[in-house]
Amino acid sequence: MGICEGRTVIITGAGGGLGRAYALAFAAEGANVVVNDIRQEAADAVVDQILTAGGKAIASADDITRLETAQRIVDAALAAFGEVHVVVNNAGILRDRMFISLSEDDWDQVMRVHLKGHFCLANILGRRWRDQAKAGKKIAARIINTSSGAGLQGSVGQSNYAAAKGGIAALTLVQASELARYGVTANALAPAARTSMTESAMPDVVKAPETGFDAWAAENVAPLVVWLGSEHSSHVTGQVFESQGGRISVCDGWRTGPQKDKGARLTPLEAGATVDELMKQAVPAQKVWGT
Repeated sequence: MGICEGRTVIITGAGGGLGRAYALAFAAEGANVVVNDIRQEAADAVVDQILTAGGKAIASADDITRLETAQRIVDAALAAFGEVHVVVNNAGILRDRMFISLSEDDWDQVMRVHLKGHFCLANILGRRWRDQAKAGKKIAARIINTSSGAGLQGSVGQSNYAAAKGGIAALTLVQASELARYGVTANALAPAARTSMTESAMPDVVKAPETGFDAWAAENVAPLVVWLGSEHSSHVTGQVFESQGGRISVCDGWRTGPQKDKGARLTPLEAGATVDELMKQAVPAQKVWGT
């Protein structure tokens, strides 16, 4: 029996790339899978593959960026499988340009798909799980979000994407803190894999090798996501993981570092001198991607 036997998972952007890999891996571990993708044909193709392999899945092409249409995804999952236990917020888009070349639409579209797309389903399901917990039902629910190295370290030419992905990492921390009392965990990952997005941004880097282990294959990230979606992961929440190939790392986020307190108001020159002193003690930040 798989580690997600009988659990129902909604995966956004699951018609290809990482989302498809997650859908297939969850199904292989016994989960009922809702394959959500704005491309109906792509979602249907993944569902067909799961059904052919003996799994259980339905397709959804509803919009994740509006509560009204996100509710339809949840309703379809409940009608088909009776309950929802996991949401994997994976869908995303790129509108890459240098910061001063970004249009307002470039900014708004990335924020809409990434940040608001992470809000809608989790908000609907979070309220459902809260109400069930208050009614005395034992909940073992999971929110799995998708950040990025761009959101954790920044990325040249991706200020909109980096801002959205950084926001998702912070959102995850708040979700974990607020929802723990209801039996809900929230974690995020910054996956590194070959997808349509990364192939368009850095095709030479993510190119599959002719022989040997393919460290950029999307399937490599799926085991961590499936485990996080299982009941085995109940003790892990509020974490951001990086995953590529056979590597998993736990991200060490912003925290209060070296400090000095005068105990009184600083003058501007004193503030500058204090900063210079503290910078000598601080651990250097990782370099921004692309520098």
